[in-house]
Amino acid sequence: METYLVGGAVRDALLGYPVYERDWVVVGSTPQEMLDAGFRQVGRDFPVFLHPDTGEEYALARTERKQGHGHQGFTVHCAPHVTLEQDLLRRDLTVNALAQAADGTIIDPYGGQRDLAEKRLRHVSDAFVEDPLRVLRTARFAARYAHLGFAVAGETLALMSELTAQGELAHLSSERVWRELERALGEQNPDVFISVLKECGALAALLPEVDALFGVPQTPAYHPEIDTGLHTLMCLQQAVLLEAPTAVRFAVLLHDLGKALTPADELPRHIAHEQRGIKPVKRVCERLKAPNQFRSLALAVCEYHLHCHRALELRGTTLLKLFSGTGALRQAENFEDFLLACEADARGRSGLEQRTYPQADYLRGALAAATQVTAAPFTAQGLQGKAIGQAMEKERIRVLEQYRADYSAADTGRPRQ
Repeated sequence: METYLVGGAVRDALLGYPVYERDWVVVGSTPQEMLDAGFRQVGRDFPVFLHPDTGEEYALARTERKQGHGHQGFTVHCAPHVTLEQDLLRRDLTVNALAQAADGTIIDPYGGQRDLAEKRLRHVSDAFVEDPLRVLRTARFAARYAHLGFAVAGETLALMSELTAQGELAHLSSERVWRELERALGEQNPDVFISVLKECGALAALLPEVDALFGVPQTPAYHPEIDTGLHTLMCLQQAVLLEAPTAVRFAVLLHDLGKALTPADELPRHIAHEQRGIKPVKRVCERLKAPNQFRSLALAVCEYHLHCHRALELRGTTLLKLFSGTGALRQAENFEDFLLACEADARGRSGLEQRTYPQADYLRGALAAATQVTAAPFTAQGLQGKAIGQAMEKERIRVLEQYRADYSAADTGRPRQ
């Protein structure tokens, strides 16, 4: 029995990247021998075991043969005679087909170290096309390492296009697609993930609502970059710079879906695109089975991001509508995510990346004023039921109008946007 550290742990160590988990391949063993050694089996489709002390995964060396569609359409063969090189051959990219022996020796039968040096994401073999999930994984690795100068090899991108053209992506489960998307949005360059999928045709297959944004013009006065798809990518870049969590980045990705539905005779203006975007945002979330937290934030940002941009102009009634619609009155902490997404949108424009966003502080102050209005004084007056809610709403509008007036009176040159 021989064990080798494999995959991402080897790759990232060679890159000087943080290593968060380690996976191992065992050559020359059987399931029974692993069990006898105290390992606990967890793999259903092929033998994977957890180390009795570290809990790290140890998989028996295996080969695979395509027998169906999707990323699970494989038969797996494990046996003591399967070599390390055969096991590495089934992997997606050469930079992931690396192993390290106990003495530190790097085993690299497919040129992974050379591709690391040349900053290239390249497939190990033509068997790459047997698993459609590799399209998303490769795009995700491109998003992770783009800041280091990595790019997908042309021949690998061609295979990704082939997989897409064959309709294989349709066989991926929504759970796997969501998992890859969520992980990619958390990388340093999530915009690269979208760009790579766009280039190989996978974006149209998986996120047609986002794909439809490319080529849609916007008013140059507000959007010097003009193209709505490019604007979306720039907003993602800004969300990263703002250290926004993944849910915010997802909302940013979907915030302008309504612009793809603008009638041609109205372009480049996008009147009521916020309302038009609600249905496609819901459709994406349902198709991907996005968690409720992601869904609710994406819908709020889609519907109310222009309210946020125009905050300094809004009357008390509209401010209250904004707070009610985004759930800010119930969970003020979630409103911060909304503000982050809107700021990323405001900055995701050519030449305006460094603009200030006073709307955020203005709305924080307005929300604080509105939440100071409670039911207690109205209950003390003897009001009950709906009458309390109506009185609170009226008082909140009054308070917000006063806040607005006080802000204007104190304004000594605050920037307007």
